[in-house]
Amino acid sequence: MTLRIEDYALIGDCKTAALVGRDGSIDWLCWPRFDSAACFAALLGKADNGRWLIGPKESLLGTSRRYRRGTLILETEFQTETGSATLIDFMPPGIGGDLVRIVVGRSGRVVFETELVLRFNYGAVVPWVDRLDDGSINAIAGPERVLLRTPVALYGEDLKTVGQFEVEGGRSIPFVLSYGASFQDPPRAIDSFDALARTEAFWREWSDRCPDVGPWTEAVKRSLITLKALTYAPTGGIVAAATTSLPECLGGVRNWDYRYCWLRDATFTLLALMNLGYYDEAQAWRDWLIRAVAGSPNQVQIMYGVGGERWLPELIVPGCQDTRTRHRCALATALLSNCS
Repeated sequence: MTLRIEDYALIGDCKTAALVGRDGSIDWLCWPRFDSAACFAALLGKADNGRWLIGPKESLLGTSRRYRRGTLILETEFQTETGSATLIDFMPPGIGGDLVRIVVGRSGRVVFETELVLRFNYGAVVPWVDRLDDGSINAIAGPERVLLRTPVALYGEDLKTVGQFEVEGGRSIPFVLSYGASFQDPPRAIDSFDALARTEAFWREWSDRCPDVGPWTEAVKRSLITLKALTYAPTGGIVAAATTSLPECLGGVRNWDYRYCWLRDATFTLLALMNLGYYDEAQAWRDWLIRAVAGSPNQVQIMYGVGGERWLPELIVPGCQDTRTRHRCALATALLSNCS
């Protein structure tokens, strides 16, 4: 990893989640579910294991980040010698799977570079990439498809999709990455700015229900948003975390896969939600639990898939070793099969 874990910020759509680095690189994303195989897995390896970088090409004078108040919309502001610009990252909740990135010029002029490295199945599979009639970048591997739409001119280089663009004060440039099945029609196009407004309205409406708890209200609200982001909306399941295979300590063996519904962890999440009046999530989780544990009581498990799946075989994909630690997992985890 080139970044510390604290240098990553979470975005999500209540079906899956991505981690955005302070440098503007998305280094972790599993599509279409939390527990799906990653298509960006640089978090556990290197850039060649999958990532999506959008960042200034020139030297930085400073970087700052924040979430829009009451939302899971991340804003990263880059300051360079020639100007400043903001990168807005979010995933619209609802039907479909989209990841939207909008570069907004604030002052002067900033030259950006982008590098899209799609690697399906935890970095193991390099997709076929071509261009559709509408100019979108189309990447396919087996049953999976990822489509990139942007007005920026992009080209292929060393099994990557790269480009360079400039943004001036007052100008905005959108990028929309969409997930779909390779055997179906390409994912429908969305308007990035309309999606931004809808996403902000969704999170503000939900988070504004948080009661006033004094000077800690904003911190509590931010924690609630994070917990909500870890719920799987289609079923009501709640995952323990968005990541896998990150060691508790260097060289340790406690490298669990928390992208599943651990009953103990979900209990703590539900207590936090209900103590602040969020009962809909608790109701949805109870309904999920009844479906997941249906059958003989002596067959109840400590964890299930987000859909209530019981069959969670252990999987260790070898590789990704260095002198500090070897990433391993205990339950249904995968690592990077082509790390050097």
